[in-house]
Amino acid sequence: METVAPYKEIIDVIKEKGGDTFKYCYQCGLCDVVCPWNRVRDFSMRKIVRQGTFGLTEIEQEEIWRCTTCGTCPSRCPRGVNQIEAGVALRKIGAEYDVYPGQAATVRNVVANLTSEGNSIGGERGKRADWAKDQQVKSFTESMEILYFPGCYLSYDPRLKKVAVATAAILNKAGVKFGILGEKESCCGESIRKTGNEDLFRKLAKENIKTFIDAGVKRVLVSSPHCYHTFKNEYPEFMVHFEVVHMNQYLVELIDAGRLKFVGEYNKTITYHDPCYLGRHNGIYDEPRDILKKIPGLVLREMVDNRENSLCCGGGGGRIWMETPKEERFSDIRLAQAVDVGAEVLATSCPYCITNFTDSSLDLTEPFEIKDITEIVQEVI
Repeated sequence: METVAPYKEIIDVIKEKGGDTFKYCYQCGLCDVVCPWNRVRDFSMRKIVRQGTFGLTEIEQEEIWRCTTCGTCPSRCPRGVNQIEAGVALRKIGAEYDVYPGQAATVRNVVANLTSEGNSIGGERGKRADWAKDQQVKSFTESMEILYFPGCYLSYDPRLKKVAVATAAILNKAGVKFGILGEKESCCGESIRKTGNEDLFRKLAKENIKTFIDAGVKRVLVSSPHCYHTFKNEYPEFMVHFEVVHMNQYLVELIDAGRLKFVGEYNKTITYHDPCYLGRHNGIYDEPRDILKKIPGLVLREMVDNRENSLCCGGGGGRIWMETPKEERFSDIRLAQAVDVGAEVLATSCPYCITNFTDSSLDLTEPFEIKDITEIVQEVI
């Protein structure tokens, strides 16, 4: 097998990035069994692990770019192998050599967008706060309760701007003193880090950290589980700590404090999808369900794959930027599961999940909605 980098370099990089647990793998194959890819095509994480163990990885193979970093295999591995960290180490070599095969080629455009405009979509930095016009949203000041950090997709994507608007409406209704950073906000950097571009991640992180410190930010409210994960678990690598709250957690806080009350009814059958980075990676399972159960008229039903067994939407690990053939989309399986339990609405709490479910190629005969929990809450307050 021909490799782009010498065997020793591959082994050293894997070890350096925390992927040294590769050596504990005894090839039981459980990672292949639980991987969502094997519901739609043949894919072997076990093979990638084996190649990485001996430094035999072919960096030009598209397979190392398939992992969505959903967290299923490391959570089940009996030997404690962290396939995500080791896989990212392999991608780091690809990024250093500018090798992005097949579907991963789009990452180059994302790198350019993040470098020039601070967001993965390529929207103008100066228009980052356009969603907030006419929404009674102010620029953040140190005297405010909380900084709302909508992230890239909620700032620029037409569908997801509705989630940011719903969030602002809820916060205003509850009397929360909050603000946003607008064009001073940069991408959190979580997904680009998972593609192996450590330098760009660190650049984006340092920009945000400096902005947070200069503005006197102490508490950060986010809508994206990916922002939540990075601010909470990765930014402390820079010796800083900000209290990070996901919108689901904050909604529970507002409801319990009596600052937010439900005055309307939502007479629909709902099922909830656990995003990987909110659930498996950070253990937030109860809060979204607690919110939905308190909404008058709403009927909540669970899908077959729920909580820690939730099926990935396919958008993590930078896959949100890559085109996936229609016959290989996890989102189609997930929507079918939602329909099977009689749901009229699939609710979730992640912009990547909403994007993938909305773009699903599944042909539904009955009307079906994809909603963020904040959009549902906005309708009943």
